[in-house]
Amino acid sequence: MSSTTFDMATAPARDEAIARALGRRRRMVDRMVRWACVGSTIIGLIFLASILITLIYRGFAALDLTTLTKEFEPTTYGDPDALRGGLYHAIVGSLIQTGIATAFGTPIGLLVGTYLAEYARGSKLGEAVRFVSDVLLSAPSILIGLFIYQMVVLPMGGFSGLAGSLALAIIVIPVVVRTTEDMLTLIPNTLREAVVALGAPKWKMITLVTWRAALSGIVTGVLLAFARITGETAPLLLTSFGNSVTNWNLGQSMASLPIAIYQQANSGFPDLVNIAWAGALLVTLGVLSVNVVARVLLRKRK
Repeated sequence: MSSTTFDMATAPARDEAIARALGRRRRMVDRMVRWACVGSTIIGLIFLASILITLIYRGFAALDLTTLTKEFEPTTYGDPDALRGGLYHAIVGSLIQTGIATAFGTPIGLLVGTYLAEYARGSKLGEAVRFVSDVLLSAPSILIGLFIYQMVVLPMGGFSGLAGSLALAIIVIPVVVRTTEDMLTLIPNTLREAVVALGAPKWKMITLVTWRAALSGIVTGVLLAFARITGETAPLLLTSFGNSVTNWNLGQSMASLPIAIYQQANSGFPDLVNIAWAGALLVTLGVLSVNVVARVLLRKRK
């Protein structure tokens, strides 16, 4: 047999000077990007710390038992005998509206997210639903308020806590949809196949296996949705509008902490402004606490 020889292309000779120059440039660019990232992080932390320090400094001065247990009272600044009001009506109104919104929006978001993850993979309908959910997730909240104002407030003939709860529920739904779909997608298909191979129907596989496996992640999404609606002001201005007394009737206007903060901060009375700072601190601490709990649950899921 005849052997055939091939001319192997020789590799170019390594130029040490060029290699050193390229190495220096790469290291310089790496240091520049690293310091830019560190500097941006420090700037962001400074802004966040300044906000928290200001809230704590201004809010704790007015945060006492009176603020938490009394309703709004008209005030005369400088009069020692003037009645001092609080935020009890706003706290109650916020808890009612956010609680109803979470209870109403969570099941809908859970079922839609389950449909996208378990039934609509690769389908055009699933893509359309996912697109609408993503658009709703990023939509300005005031647009949702305008929608509820047109569909609920005007037909009912006035503002109401029910309208505010519906507006907040619409904000909850896409957050829960996205989190539920993502968490269910992380469940390995081998687990689904094992359950179906044992003869279990798909609905039982979903409710007893995949939901349980993704429970902590789904709960995290619900907590994040609750934290988001806690500080919403724009949709409530167009739906529940606010009130100066404690109101348990969903058919009438209802107070909330964001609206109370907005109204009292613009009142012009320094003592009411201080109470507004206390309300802002309450909202911040509430949202921070819920986010911490959500992060802990998500870490356990990982």
